Amino acid sequence: MISNQILQTTIDGLKSVSGIDISVLDMEGTILVSTEDIVGTQHFPQVPDMISSKNESVMLQGYQFFRVYDGTQIEYIIAVKGQGETSYKVGKAITFQIQNLAAAYKERYDKENFIKNLLLDNMLLVDIYSRAKKLRVENGVSRIVYLIESNNDTETNNSMKDIIRGLFPAKTKDFVTAVDEHYIILVKDVNEDHSRETIEKTARVLTDMLGSEAMGQVRVAMGSVVSDLKDISRSYKEAKIALEVGKIFYEEKNTINYNRLGIGRLIYQLPISLCKMYIEEIFKDIRIEDFDEETLNTVNKFFENSLNISETSRQLYIHRNTLVYRLDKLQKNTGLDIRVFDDAITFKIALMVAKYMHYMEQSGY
Repeated sequence: MISNQILQTTIDGLKSVSGIDISVLDMEGTILVSTEDIVGTQHFPQVPDMISSKNESVMLQGYQFFRVYDGTQIEYIIAVKGQGETSYKVGKAITFQIQNLAAAYKERYDKENFIKNLLLDNMLLVDIYSRAKKLRVENGVSRIVYLIESNNDTETNNSMKDIIRGLFPAKTKDFVTAVDEHYIILVKDVNEDHSRETIEKTARVLTDMLGSEAMGQVRVAMGSVVSDLKDISRSYKEAKIALEVGKIFYEEKNTINYNRLGIGRLIYQLPISLCKMYIEEIFKDIRIEDFDEETLNTVNKFFENSLNISETSRQLYIHRNTLVYRLDKLQKNTGLDIRVFDDAITFKIALMVAKYMHYMEQSGY
């Protein structure tokens, strides 16, 4: 159904041209929107007469009434003030306009439901293509799923959806929807350019735009590019995984690409029992909790700088010998010299596995 805001804007525009007052009513005669100050009243109890009439319009109490159909079903009643030919023409014009709006909204609603079912993998393969043909949703187009996480209320999330739709006004192959109250989903056409840079730029545009509109901080994850409608659900599942893995290993990032998760994606798929075995094998009697913040910060900074001692000591504002002393101490406690590439990889993976285990425990798994 068309929003009252759109209906109000439509009749306000026509009144500004014609100077004639217009109201839109439901089937009970309640005024939904009006250019007069009568919204919410039972001002037109004669609506049943209009519904049952076989005439194109009915004139009652200084108004002309017109029916707006959705197929064979009456969707709205239009009341136009005045009984002259001008009022009749205005009534015909607004009826035609709202009928077209209703058809467009219905098509968008049907397409949105279709996309939701694709995302949730709720359709048989044979139904996907037949339904797509009826709705004029083209197959063979490169698309990607962006998953936008928001902790806002329903009203704010609806506003976010409108903002996202506004970002891609000319793209008829883009779809914005939601399958629950926590996430907004953009299924975007990337047929013209699906390079990694372009895909990630779109994600940054989404986070920047929603942030600048005071919607709070959001995180955007993206799946892989797919070219078949049946694979949209796969891209959606990948985006969900990317969002989850991002929370564990890449907390500082607000855009996460499934295809750039690296080793984090591999660790995420490991069973907890195997993770425990690995940690026990590497650290033996040492727990991750036994490492103080200074040590962990030193290690992480050392990894960030590709095992470069000079650059790491500079960024930590410590003497080179102090850094060497800390690394020697770590080697003594763990048996791993992270200045050696193989040991560094082993230690890095162990830290990520420990982080994953902690997250899963906190999540109740």
